[in-house]
Amino acid sequence: MNDILFALWFFAPAGLANTVPVFAARIKSLDRLGKPLDGGKTYRGKRIFGANKTYRGLLAAIITGVFIAMIQMFVFSSNSWVAAIVDRIDYGSFSILLLGGLLGTGAIIGDALKSFFKRQIGVDSGKSWFPFDQIDYVIGGILFSLLYTVLDIEIYTYILLFYFVLHLLAVYGGWLLNIRKDPI
Repeated sequence: MNDILFALWFFAPAGLANTVPVFAARIKSLDRLGKPLDGGKTYRGKRIFGANKTYRGLLAAIITGVFIAMIQMFVFSSNSWVAAIVDRIDYGSFSILLLGGLLGTGAIIGDALKSFFKRQIGVDSGKSWFPFDQIDYVIGGILFSLLYTVLDIEIYTYILLFYFVLHLLAVYGGWLLNIRKDPI
């Protein structure tokens, strides 16, 4: 059970960073950062990432990853139960903020790379590409986190499974609330 809790805790900065660009797009003061990461360029006649992958989203994801890591640092230092579960990584060190930034960056870069492949095979922006829409940020976050630490394969498996299911539930919830057009 501790492995599962650790996996959920460890990947929280990426999981939350993955959700933030949608909200950041609604903040008018960030409009000037709404420029596409691909600069409008194309590859084989199709947009590289698309108009929805922006510097605003990337910056919001990185800041969110670091912010969540800061919260984790605080909780780690003030809660012995949490400290006992996440003892594989020193959340008492300020270097953990680097991990938060890497997880946030990886989540968004994973999403952008998936968008590249999605465009290249002709899947329209906003249309579901199951199961890749559900795992892109997980793979990106894990790969970027490897620059900071390497965990056991079981932890990565728990991360992949839990955040895959969580993404499905969140998207379905958004559909029920009429925030999304499609249930998956």
